[in-house]
Amino acid sequence: MGPRDADGRVVSRSDLSRRQLIAATALALGGAADPALAATPSRAPARARALKAKAGDVLAPTPPMGWNSWNSFATTLTEAQAVETAQIMAAKLLPFGYTVFTIDIQWYEADASSYAYSDHPQPALDGYGRLLPAENRFPSARNGAGFAALAAQVHALGLKFGIHLMRGIPRLAVERNLPVWGTNVRARDIANTASTCPWNPDMYGVDMSKPGAQAYYDSVFALHASWGVDFVKMDDMSRPYDAHAPEIEAAHHAIVRSGRPIVLSLSPGETPLQRGDHVKRFAQMWRVSDDFWDEWLPLKAQFVRLENWNAVREPGRWPDADMLPLGRLALGSRDSRFTPDEQRTLMSLWSIARSPLIMGGDLRFLDAPTLGLLTNPEVLAINQRSTGNKPHFLADDTHAWTARSDDQPGLHYLALFNTADAARTIDFDLSVLKLHGRVKVRDLWARSDAGAAAGQVSATVAAHGVVLLGLQPG
Repeated sequence: MGPRDADGRVVSRSDLSRRQLIAATALALGGAADPALAATPSRAPARARALKAKAGDVLAPTPPMGWNSWNSFATTLTEAQAVETAQIMAAKLLPFGYTVFTIDIQWYEADASSYAYSDHPQPALDGYGRLLPAENRFPSARNGAGFAALAAQVHALGLKFGIHLMRGIPRLAVERNLPVWGTNVRARDIANTASTCPWNPDMYGVDMSKPGAQAYYDSVFALHASWGVDFVKMDDMSRPYDAHAPEIEAAHHAIVRSGRPIVLSLSPGETPLQRGDHVKRFAQMWRVSDDFWDEWLPLKAQFVRLENWNAVREPGRWPDADMLPLGRLALGSRDSRFTPDEQRTLMSLWSIARSPLIMGGDLRFLDAPTLGLLTNPEVLAINQRSTGNKPHFLADDTHAWTARSDDQPGLHYLALFNTADAARTIDFDLSVLKLHGRVKVRDLWARSDAGAAAGQVSATVAAHGVVLLGLQPG
């Protein structure tokens, strides 16, 4: 059967150890490979285990929190804008747990200019068909340095560094028939030219049945690991799921072999619920919907999706309702269309359903109300430190969720949502939570005590709004 890797899969001769791949990265970037790297490949699994143990044996043990450039910068983010944004994030959001700074799509395209994609992209590549940052937009990437310098700046701020990656191998690499590092295979040998993304023209799929296919993905993630990448949002993966499952597995195996604890986030959705057991084996986050923007009907639709995915969620495995389109959006052209009530509904639902919290708005224009939404510690505690989160089905256009606090014994959370177009009164029977007798009630958005209740809680909830409560016996 031959040797097997940490995942129990047979290792082919074309597969590379992490240390060999780092040597490949050094050579591809124009540097010298450390001879010790190539000489001691057997040390790689031990290093990978040590890194994993250091991370607590579970990647993303709580829902990731951070910022992503897509909602505000589209494809256009530059290094100067990235540094400025990361500095603001570190000052204003990091103290509340937002740690992951992510550069979204087209960072490798010199002329990217909007939400539209080029018909004939010319991505920056190294000699082995791996994407590099466009040097005119990211000057520190010159001479093949990649994102290493920018990642170091982000890390120095106390943040984690994330990037976006499309599924597959660049079409330009296939056109040039570039080699796959460490093999005698070339891009055309592994490309599946029939497997293309319907909305982005950059890549071909990789045929994972071909020799060298896994080696290509291994080389990509080894490069990212050498830059210091902590988080990869990998696109064109979750839909159609079964067609892309081999590449989902390949990305996971490549991350394991890289030796760096990189969180893998799959996009776009809708990920099929029937594949929940598979996706949670190979990724830490996966989208439950297509791209989510600031419109009421898509927000309303997320209730059912998050209710359906609730049983699959577990520490390190997070159904992702997508980014938070709050504040200044769309290349600075407008502010969020959500009303204040809808914005609180958004934050409350994502929090009590324990979706990742990834801010999408332009932090350079972060106003006080938006900052308050993002940083209410009593709301964030539900997202980060609660258990037993579950929905309750009370009536049409009424959604309720409950959870228990990990911080305060006996504290329950109750979210009452009104998705109707007019205000309504919602009653909730406290015996469902085995709360009998008097309970103290706290309004979590107002951060103020709201009296007491016994037997039931009754609240008038605005149209498209929420009442979010803490309930403490006594």
